[in-house]
Amino acid sequence: MARPELNLEAAYNFNNRRKVRVEAATATGTWDVAVDTRGGQIVLLPPGALGVSSKASVAALPGLEFDDVLEAPEDTAVYTRFDAVPVQMGTVYIVKTSQSPGIFGTSCSYYAKLVPLVIDVEGGTLTFKFDVSPVCNSLRLIPPD
Repeated sequence: MARPELNLEAAYNFNNRRKVRVEAATATGTWDVAVDTRGGQIVLLPPGALGVSSKASVAALPGLEFDDVLEAPEDTAVYTRFDAVPVQMGTVYIVKTSQSPGIFGTSCSYYAKLVPLVIDVEGGTLTFKFDVSPVCNSLRLIPPD
């Protein structure tokens, strides 16, 4: 978003596994986290950090390995909805997605985990590996049996 080019895919929807152009008129409510450069570092921005109404949030779990994180934290205090989250190597990030309609009228959030592979501050990009639970409101971050 800090890059001068317009219409770049600077956000991600984890449930649909797709990049999103934040500036698009139809983008509101369709993304879970955006990537930006602030204070000389790459950050993750939940929608609330940009004034967009959403329940999406991010938690940082420093010092953990991607494969060792089997559940998202239950404690809501570790998540942020309104602040930029600096991205650092060696940290796993949990994203609670924005709510979407589920089966039988339920409201679902999904949990994803991501780990940075390449942080390019100069280019304003982040390459990451992720996995997302396909189960509505489940904290489990491993594929269901």
